[in-house]
Amino acid sequence: MRAAVFHTNGGPEVLAVDEMPTPQPGPGEVRIRVAASSLNHLDLWMRRGLPFEIPMPHIGGSDIAGTVDELGPGVSPAWEGKRVVVDPSLNYDWYRLARLANTRSEPLEIIGEHTQGGFAEYAVAPAANLMEIPEGVSDEVAAAGALVGVTAWHGLMSRGGLRAGERVLVTGASGGVSTMAIQYARAAGAEVFAITSTEDGVRRVRELGADHVFDRTACDWAREVYRATDKRGIDLCLDSVGEAIWRDLVRALAVGGRLVTFGATTGANGMIDIRLLFWRQLSILGSTMGTPAEFRQAMNLVFDGVATPPIHSVLPLDELRKAHELLEAGGVFGKIVLQP
Repeated sequence: MRAAVFHTNGGPEVLAVDEMPTPQPGPGEVRIRVAASSLNHLDLWMRRGLPFEIPMPHIGGSDIAGTVDELGPGVSPAWEGKRVVVDPSLNYDWYRLARLANTRSEPLEIIGEHTQGGFAEYAVAPAANLMEIPEGVSDEVAAAGALVGVTAWHGLMSRGGLRAGERVLVTGASGGVSTMAIQYARAAGAEVFAITSTEDGVRRVRELGADHVFDRTACDWAREVYRATDKRGIDLCLDSVGEAIWRDLVRALAVGGRLVTFGATTGANGMIDIRLLFWRQLSILGSTMGTPAEFRQAMNLVFDGVATPPIHSVLPLDELRKAHELLEAGGVFGKIVLQP
C-alpha cells in the first residue's frame, strides 16, 4: 500500500510517500480502507523527535475515517463494510487504574503515535474504538473532529467542570481543539472569550460562536478580558499556548477559577505568581485526550451539527509535506485533512 512515512527525524523534507506492507488486523481489530485522516500538532512533534519512542519507519495520522474492509478474529460481522471514525486513544483506563493500589495496566497510547496511523491507504484499529459515521456526515468532517473533539470535551467538561453561565477563555482560538472548544462551550451555555490573531481570525472565531474575541497582535488582550468581565475575571481557561502567556492567564482567572492546560506550543516553563494561586484559591489542571465515552459524546455533537470542525484544506496524501509546512508556519484555521 502507499503510505506517507518518515524513516528518520527532521524537518518536512524527511517525509515521503513509499510502498509499505498492507497491515493485517489482529484479534479484536479491523482493517480500514482510509478515506480521510487529519493532521495534528502531534504529527509535527513526532517528526521532529520530541521526545517520543515511536515505530520506525513511521506512519503518522491519529484521526482515521474510512470503510471497514477486513475483520480480525473475534470481531462482529456487523462491522463489515461500515463507514467509521476511530477513537485515537488506546488503554485510556490507565489514568484511573494507575491511582489504585496493587493495580497495573498498559499505559495510555495514541494511534498514529505509538502505533502506525492513518496517513496511508489502509490502517488497523481495535473494533472497540470504532464509531459508525451517519449518513450526511462526510469522512473529512469525521476525521477532522476526532482527536480535537474528544480533547476539547474532556478539557472543558471533565477536567474543567464547565457549568452553564460561566465565563470561559479559549486561547489559540484558530487551532483544531480550540475551534471545537468554543462550540462546545457555547452549546453548554457559557460566555465564551477567545484569543487569536489577524482580523480574519477574529471574524472566523466570532462566527464559531465566541462572544468576545481579541486579536493578540493588536491589543493588550489580558487588559481587555479584565474589562469585558467587569473586572471579575475568567471562571475557566482552556489553554494550549503555555509559556508565552502563562503568567497573564493566571492573572486573568476569577476567584476559584480553573486553568486547564492540554499543550505548550510556546514552551514548557510557565511562570506564575504563587500568591495569586493561594489568595484566589485557583486550580491548575492538566488534560489529555478523553475516555471512550467522552469520544462518543463529542462525536455525537459533531454528527448532530452542534459543533463542526473547521477544515482549512483537503490535500492528497502526496502533499503531506506541504501540510506539515503549512501547520508549522501558522495561519492554519482548524484542520488540514489528507486523502489517500
